[in-house]
Amino acid sequence: MSFAQVYTRSVVGLHAPKVIIEVHLSQGLPALTIVGLPEAAVRESKDRVRSAILNSGFQFPNRRLTINLAPADLPKDGARLDLPIAIGILAASGQLEPEVLSKFEFIGELALNGELRQVTGSLAVARAIKAEGLASKLSQTPQLIVPVDNGGEASRVDGVTVLAAQSLKAVCDHLQSLTDPSAIYDCLEVVQPRPAPQHVGYQVDLADVKGQHHARRALEIAAAGGHSLLFTGPPGSGKTLMASRLPTILPDLSDEDALEVASTYSVADSDYDYGTRPFRQVHHTISAVALVGGGSRPKPGEITLANKGVLFLDELPEFDRSVLEVLRQPLEAKQITISRANSQMTFPANFQLVAAMNPCPCGYDGDTSGRCRCRPEQIKRYQDKLSGPLLDRIDLHITVPALPIADLQNAQAGETSKQVRTRVATAHQQQLKRQQKVNNELSPSEIDQYIELGDSEKQLLQLAQQRLNLSARGYHRVLRVARTIADLANSTDINSAHVSEALSYRSKA
Repeated sequence: MSFAQVYTRSVVGLHAPKVIIEVHLSQGLPALTIVGLPEAAVRESKDRVRSAILNSGFQFPNRRLTINLAPADLPKDGARLDLPIAIGILAASGQLEPEVLSKFEFIGELALNGELRQVTGSLAVARAIKAEGLASKLSQTPQLIVPVDNGGEASRVDGVTVLAAQSLKAVCDHLQSLTDPSAIYDCLEVVQPRPAPQHVGYQVDLADVKGQHHARRALEIAAAGGHSLLFTGPPGSGKTLMASRLPTILPDLSDEDALEVASTYSVADSDYDYGTRPFRQVHHTISAVALVGGGSRPKPGEITLANKGVLFLDELPEFDRSVLEVLRQPLEAKQITISRANSQMTFPANFQLVAAMNPCPCGYDGDTSGRCRCRPEQIKRYQDKLSGPLLDRIDLHITVPALPIADLQNAQAGETSKQVRTRVATAHQQQLKRQQKVNNELSPSEIDQYIELGDSEKQLLQLAQQRLNLSARGYHRVLRVARTIADLANSTDINSAHVSEALSYRSKA
């Protein structure tokens, strides 16, 4: 037979669409042509595949080879197609039985000696195979063959049989053993799924924060309701310290959310401690494309890597204003859609924004030592770097004063992250039971449905609107924060104390 089909996956954004590799041998001068929108790494695979086949003890066909990557209008990149291309060539040339290939999908990069190397996106591939199997109601469990280094990652997806191989020769031996009962080969073993960690561990703890009770309270409210917050204070007051502790008091990720986050990091080829909440701290020199994603072929940015976790922007006024403005839409929509001439991609961006800034260029405006020498116009110019619409989208505005050394030395140990996380998790469960989402995600119509105010609370908000110049968006954000404060107090109703505390966090907006 001079024709073979092999199944594999490409990675486009965070998705892994199926790719069918068709290999045809025909008469003519020896040549190898790859069609179907292959990018540079795929076009170069012909040389890797040739050497890997020869060094694995097989024959490379001395005929004209045409390889089609279907669908033809889907761009294919990465070296993950090396293994399926090699398998297709061996099947089309009669060195493997093509009938057994329909049971498997293959990904893997080939070294010149035939060994398999790790590739990116294996978890996204496994999740796509599972989703396709559920949609088509397959009677048998899909099987995926990957390099050894990808086996543990891909095996996290329940419902997909993952086989890990060290080399092209090992894969071929396994396939031949399925059609030749007399063959004696060391068949590939199924990778056993890694158990999810029972307890997610972090290297830091909220107990490290001494004093700053007002800021700690705001941090707990932010964690309980999924709210964004801005810390303002002099250098060394603990803004970064507290921001880095926010993930430690958030509820544990569900299994599906943990897989989604791990899949994103697999595609981005970044390290990730499975099960933890992401914490992304970006430098103020970052570009808009690096922050929200993009490129000629859209790829995820920092806000997607922070999905289900925290995005921390330190020294907020030092960021380019055009970079900060691109955050306005993702903060509301919890996703980002990137459009290009030939493609459009939507990435998740359900992150909590935590920002920190100094009150003035030197950082000491309002300090009792009087060391600030910034002129009023300098302070105004510094603070005006942040637009009103962006600040209006931040729920909690917290002033973090510098603590005297004596207070730090005598401060008692605060609550641990575990203690605070227990209260936060309870508030989360109340919200999910009541409205199937956290308070920060409530739409205006859902606010009317789930948040009821008495006459005194309404009057308080009307008075606050006049004094604080609350916009309609700001009004809704105050209500969401008040609902969270009530949930932390295990209160069904929202009273004036809850509304007053929520309003106190808008006074700097």
